[in-house]
Amino acid sequence: MKFSLISLGCPKNLTNSEEFSARLIAKGHELLLSPEGADVLIINTCGFIASAVEEAENAIRQALELKKNGLVKRVAVTGCLVERYKEKILTDFPDTDLVFSIAGQETIEETLQHSGLLLAPPPKTLYLPQYKMSLTAPHTAYLKVADGCNNRCAYCTIPFLRGPYRSKPMQDILREADLMAQHGVKEISLIAQDTTSYGQDLYGTPQLTQLLEKLLQNRRIKRLRIMYGYPHRVTEQLAELMAATPRIFHYIDIPLQHIADPVLKRMNRHCDGAQIRRTLDMLKKKVKDISLRTNFIVGFPGETETDFKELVQFVQEYEFDNMGVFEFFREEGTAAYALPNQIAPDVKQERRLRLEEVQSRVVDRINKRLLGTTLEAISDGETFGRTYKDAPDIDGQVTFSRPVAPGRIFKAKVLQTDGYKRILEPLSK
Repeated sequence: MKFSLISLGCPKNLTNSEEFSARLIAKGHELLLSPEGADVLIINTCGFIASAVEEAENAIRQALELKKNGLVKRVAVTGCLVERYKEKILTDFPDTDLVFSIAGQETIEETLQHSGLLLAPPPKTLYLPQYKMSLTAPHTAYLKVADGCNNRCAYCTIPFLRGPYRSKPMQDILREADLMAQHGVKEISLIAQDTTSYGQDLYGTPQLTQLLEKLLQNRRIKRLRIMYGYPHRVTEQLAELMAATPRIFHYIDIPLQHIADPVLKRMNRHCDGAQIRRTLDMLKKKVKDISLRTNFIVGFPGETETDFKELVQFVQEYEFDNMGVFEFFREEGTAAYALPNQIAPDVKQERRLRLEEVQSRVVDRINKRLLGTTLEAISDGETFGRTYKDAPDIDGQVTFSRPVAPGRIFKAKVLQTDGYKRILEPLSK
């Protein structure tokens, strides 16, 4: 069988695509980089927010057009859109040959023999994938340490799309990381809906720091990156471990969502503004060169101008290296959907633009301090790559003043800056 793949959404979804594609390849099936000529075109969808739903639906339409023109034989849809809308997908797109849930990805060869709707609840446990291929650059990879979420934030669809929080056993993660390192991966990004809760379900307490300590015992592993932490679960022990070794990039992604207590409470975030500030202050104190990435939601129901101004002041004060700003969108099935005091669309847009402008000025200040300094960089191509401050696929890229072999980790001097565009001079290859 020849199959082609469209993988949408976040890195968590990409790891699923890597796993089920590798299962098919291990069974002798062929992956086509272009869909033309495929026996089946598989679309692994995202359904987290409205824009992701729209992107997934457009991908389905385009795939069905390829089928209509005889360029692919079958179209199969899986992923979070299926978990969210289930049989509605076949109602909206009746020419789709197969709609199957995330659980069906674990037995992908058998699953693809079916037609129609094939649903099952999310698996209760996570295991080491028997097969895994890379859909990213060969020197960088995502390692999913857990799936699902128990936080129940008021705006979020993840708990009913991905199910409850489920950690992968530690020994399986160690083996998976070792396999990645053996195959040339230099940068392993640990991901989950909440990496800082890793192990809570299996071992009774969060075990992210302990997991990192065990991963560091493997000298084949060059660099680790921590994504998607939850503010009040970022511990001093984690910060001290990061500070003690260059093999954990001094970078952490902590989606904060807001800083004003009234908004955080309505969001059902399990920490307040004071806790967020304590966490960030602790990180900046213990890891002197820490790079912080975060996301914020503006226009959440009931957000006042006072709440927003507190957020603006907070962003100005704490100077995040990378930051995403999103306008609140009412997602059916979430607690926030029915909240009173919904914010008008023009107000949400205006606040987003204001906060993005504030962040632009923050980046200008950061850039002035970066000029002439030396940073660790990783080359994604001969003339471009990232610094330790930039996660793959999410943050910006830098360019190099002279070619460097792809996949190298090296020191580089910052020569020029313009917003998130930076030019670095490699100091060693």
